[in-house]
Amino acid sequence: MSKRRLPRAVKYVILIAGAVVMVFPFFWSLMTSFKGLREILLNPFSLVPKEFTLRNYISVFQKVPFARYLINSTIVAIITTFLQLTTASLAAFAFARMTFRGRNLLFYTFLATMMVPQQVVMIPQYLVVMSLNLENSYAGLILPNAATAISIFFLRQFFLTIPRDLEDAATIDGCGSLRILTKVFLPLTRPALSTIAVFSFMWSWNNYFWPLLIISEPEMRTVQLGLAMFKSEGGIQWGEFMAATVVATLPIMIAYFLAQKQFVKGITLTGLKG
Repeated sequence: MSKRRLPRAVKYVILIAGAVVMVFPFFWSLMTSFKGLREILLNPFSLVPKEFTLRNYISVFQKVPFARYLINSTIVAIITTFLQLTTASLAAFAFARMTFRGRNLLFYTFLATMMVPQQVVMIPQYLVVMSLNLENSYAGLILPNAATAISIFFLRQFFLTIPRDLEDAATIDGCGSLRILTKVFLPLTRPALSTIAVFSFMWSWNNYFWPLLIISEPEMRTVQLGLAMFKSEGGIQWGEFMAATVVATLPIMIAYFLAQKQFVKGITLTGLKG
């Protein structure tokens, strides 16, 4: 009995240690955001503030238009997520269920783009956006990321697990391809859609380099660009920076917890069939 319990105890120790490593940076940032600047500089590694203060959070919204940055990032992340779900659903259904000449070649071409570093396509995307006069606009932030190969591949793998009998039954009832997709496939793929939504929202929210390239007007800055405003020639304002970081992290955590059940299910079920 003791030999059986020992491996389980080791697993628990490893899992707890991993959880502590993952949670500790956020917990330290949260506690630091409630400290004054003097306490941060004198004792930066203390976990519990001697005196809790909300001064850093108030200063975040007073020094810069951080609320505007939050609104910009929310708009960009929500619309980008919606467009990725739409394009991925249509393309994945075509690759998984429709038969046409060159389907496999086109699909493998999509997969090949996943191996191209983002920095390689950044300059062509920038030139296209600038030629269309989309700089300093929501369209310039959203459209280059409206479709991704990884989302299409992910959803296609899930579509392949759906029995073809359901599609045949819908066809007999007179449903076309679009109706089969919306009435049969999409309701059965909520876990995969939730997973894509979480990844898309998280990536859009945390994107820093692309907004840095095409955004020059202060009112169009996103949250990640806003965090850089707390750096100055005198150094980083750690209290305000940590408070802004906590505020910027909350939407991602909320989105994950809302879709946690479907997210885990989607990760588990997707990719079982190639």
